[in-house]
Amino acid sequence: MLVLARLQFAITAIAHYVFVALTLGLVTYLVVMQTRWAVTGDERHRRQTRFWGQLYLVNYALGIGTGIVMEFQFGLVWSGLTHYTGNVFGAPLAIETLVAFFAESTLLGLWIFGWDRMGRVAHTVVLWLVALTAWSSVYFVLTANGFLNHPVGYEIVDGQVRLTDFTALLTNTNALSATAHIMAGSMVTGSFFVIAVSAWHLRRRTGHEEFFWSSMKLALPLAPVFVALTAALGGVQIGFSVEQTPTKYGERSPETAAVVRGFTERFGPGDYLPPEISRTAEVLMVIPALFMGALTVLAVLFMVKRNLIRRKVLLWLLTAALVLPYLSNVSGWVFREVGRQPWAVYGVLKTEDAITPGLTSGTVLTSLLVFGGLVALLVLVDWALLLRFARRGPDATQLGRAPEEDGEDRDGPGGGAGRAGGAGGTGGAGEAGGGSGVPGQTTAPGVSSSPTSPSSPTIRTF
Repeated sequence: MLVLARLQFAITAIAHYVFVALTLGLVTYLVVMQTRWAVTGDERHRRQTRFWGQLYLVNYALGIGTGIVMEFQFGLVWSGLTHYTGNVFGAPLAIETLVAFFAESTLLGLWIFGWDRMGRVAHTVVLWLVALTAWSSVYFVLTANGFLNHPVGYEIVDGQVRLTDFTALLTNTNALSATAHIMAGSMVTGSFFVIAVSAWHLRRRTGHEEFFWSSMKLALPLAPVFVALTAALGGVQIGFSVEQTPTKYGERSPETAAVVRGFTERFGPGDYLPPEISRTAEVLMVIPALFMGALTVLAVLFMVKRNLIRRKVLLWLLTAALVLPYLSNVSGWVFREVGRQPWAVYGVLKTEDAITPGLTSGTVLTSLLVFGGLVALLVLVDWALLLRFARRGPDATQLGRAPEEDGEDRDGPGGGAGRAGGAGGTGGAGEAGGGSGVPGQTTAPGVSSSPTSPSSPTIRTF
């Protein structure tokens, strides 16, 4: 039963983290793109923000579902953890939900519907706040997770963990170092996403060379920098971790033997070293990073005089390399969490004692299949939509669509009537522009699309 419960949480946590890594990286690039537009007024930067912003919103919306599924498990499967440490562990999670997440969602709504309704600068400020609240969410979540790995600022009273020092909880070096490391790793993920999509369009010559070359010029030179930064911050994190969770590193840590003896005296004989998969995950975290660094440095060298555009094999590799940051991120998370075993709260509460009393293997298996199937569906839908909208290119973007772009025909990738800014298509005026679905007609029958007629409403789409 314990194995099933751990597997269930691992699946849902990893699925959620896959969404989070892209969300955090992509929103930062959006801030750069929209700030460029706010400062220069250049329409090219506005188009960039709209295209990448639509992909960001798809990932964000479906990622919420995986987060909700993960939260349910604290009450359903891991109530032993919440009852024993909820006074400490629950505090930063509550702050994250009430302050960071709710504020982020509200601000994001303003950004989505504020196109052409808010001033350019004000609209950009809203996006900055969206990004800041997103990053603050990471900090509060990792503050809770940092307590599980290195419990500080607490005491045990009447069989429950009580918070004694909130400042110590917020300044836990385990949490702070993990936050910095994950922020950098998320930027690697966001960079490779922008690079992969741009490389696909440049290789396929989809007719948007300037648009995607501009995106490539933004993300590709930064990618090796973020890879190196992630590695450096990972080294800092390991420095703290070796002292705080020495058993994670087995014989490589000189403190392991003494710590195991201490655990044996307090909790009785047992296996206080993590499973071998922890070591495997550590290796899988590092190897993709080496490939990412080498590939991006090579690609940057070919950016001179746009030579990269003519290197189809290299462009193909840049697209295929999108899987690498996910492999590295997920492996790092597995290393961090599995390496803490057999503890739910390191040196305080064993994982086997954190599970909900009275659970049966059948109950856990049922929830594993339900929750596992749900998050798998969300991941599949997310990537199906991301691929669909990414392949359509900037002309089919609906986010922030200007009023004058509605009801106007344009050329889609496959040819047909129209002009940029309208509905994408594969041979004629498309229905993505919010039209009636009739070829050549993108407004409701009998409704004029003329932007010069005040009495003629236009069909606006999201």
